[in-house]
Amino acid sequence: MTDLVIRPLVAGEEHLFDSLSDPGLVGRAALGETYAGGGYRPEWTWVALRGGVVVARAAWWAGPDDPAPLALDWFDFTDRDAGVTLLRAAPLRAEYSLLLPHRWRDDPLVAAQAQARIEAATAAGMRVLVERFRYRWTPECGLPARPGRLEFRPEPDDAVILDVLRRVGEGSLDAHFRHAAALHGPEAAAREDLDLLRWLPSPRDWWQLAWTPDRELAGIVVPARNPAGHVVGFVGVLPEQRGHGYAYDLLVEATHRLVEVGAESVVAATDQGNTPMAATFARAGYRIEWERVDLV
Repeated sequence: MTDLVIRPLVAGEEHLFDSLSDPGLVGRAALGETYAGGGYRPEWTWVALRGGVVVARAAWWAGPDDPAPLALDWFDFTDRDAGVTLLRAAPLRAEYSLLLPHRWRDDPLVAAQAQARIEAATAAGMRVLVERFRYRWTPECGLPARPGRLEFRPEPDDAVILDVLRRVGEGSLDAHFRHAAALHGPEAAAREDLDLLRWLPSPRDWWQLAWTPDRELAGIVVPARNPAGHVVGFVGVLPEQRGHGYAYDLLVEATHRLVEVGAESVVAATDQGNTPMAATFARAGYRIEWERVDLV
């Protein structure tokens, strides 16, 4: 058998990435996105070739100013073993988020494509962390009325925000926070959340703390914008304030504020196992658009 050649692309070789035959049922291709339109860097785009033919490909993504990849966006292959070898050989490490149609397991063709990638990534040393729902709100969903139970104020001090994020993380159902806390401690996990919020290009004064009429801190909400559009960046309720349905108030506030700055759609996500937050999105009119499997 012809030897396998694994290497990054060089500028001008984008056609190699697109030459791999793929049905486009899962991942970025299922969204209608293209490699050329994603702002990917050739040195973070790797291919496996056999006899000059691409049999596996992977592309890592980050913002234009980021020094290291933030996510593995594309991972496709016609040769599973080549795909596994490629992930092992490439000197890049980031979370793999596999985008999937809603109820993807109900379609045998989609399920087969998804499972093949999950199994190959697992064989390369990754593991499934969590499955998530991705939501989208549009005006057709209806803009829910503000409950009016909380008062929202900006908080410019990052040290205060960090403490709130740490407290919100206590007993959190969020798999990413729990994973980071297990590896590095809750303070570091909270700092990861803070760093991600600071990375977003939306204005810092969009971040809001929420207070009860008794002047008790209830939680934090961050309506935001990422490179693709408007998003709910963060919704978190303090442990002592849970059980009052405040997550709904926070989500509604974020939606209103984004509409006020011109958002025509709002994207959000939560872990499928976080059933209280999933119910909150449904109550606020957010519709499940896609699912996602995150591997670390």
